Amino acid sequence: MLRETLVKQIIRDVPDFPAEGVIFRDITPVLQDATAFREVVDSMTECVRQAKPDVIVGIESRGFILGAPVALQLKLGFVPVRKAGKLPADTISAEYALEYGTNVVEMHRDAIEPGMKVAVVDDLLATGGTARAAVELVEELGGTIAGLSFLIELEFLHGRKVLDGYDICSLIKY
Repeated sequence: MLRETLVKQIIRDVPDFPAEGVIFRDITPVLQDATAFREVVDSMTECVRQAKPDVIVGIESRGFILGAPVALQLKLGFVPVRKAGKLPADTISAEYALEYGTNVVEMHRDAIEPGMKVAVVDDLLATGGTARAAVELVEELGGTIAGLSFLIELEFLHGRKVLDGYDICSLIKY
C-alpha cells in the first residue's frame, strides 16, 4: 500500500524548471529510495491489475521506468512509446500539442494486435497531451484502452479532460 505522504515528501520540487514559474515534480529521489520505489510500483501494479490488460504501454522515458516493472509483476509484455525517430522498425506516430509548438511520439506498428486490452503507464498526467497521443496510437492499431496509471497528477492542468471516458488511476495529486 502506498504511503502517499512519504512518497510526496520524497518528490523533489524544482522551481523554475523547465521555465520560469513552473515547479517541476522530480521523481528521481523516489527512484533512488528502494522502499518508496517498491511502494510506487506495487501501487501502480494494483491500479493496473484491476483493468485486466493484455499488455502495458509505457511512455518515454519515466513511463519506461515505472511501466516495465508493472508489466513484469503482472507477467505481461511491455510496449514502449518513444519520441520520433527512436524506434528501429516500422512505426505509426501521433502528434500532440505543447505549450509552444508540437511534439510527436511513435509506436511500432506490430506492437498492438486488434482487440488487445492495453494499460498505459507514465509518471505524470499534466495537460494530457502525451497520454492522449499514446491512446491514439493504441486505438489506431485496434487496441482498447483498459486504463491509464500515473504516479502524479497535476489536477490544475485538467489533463483528465483530454482523457475523458477513460479509467484513470493517479497515486498522488497536486
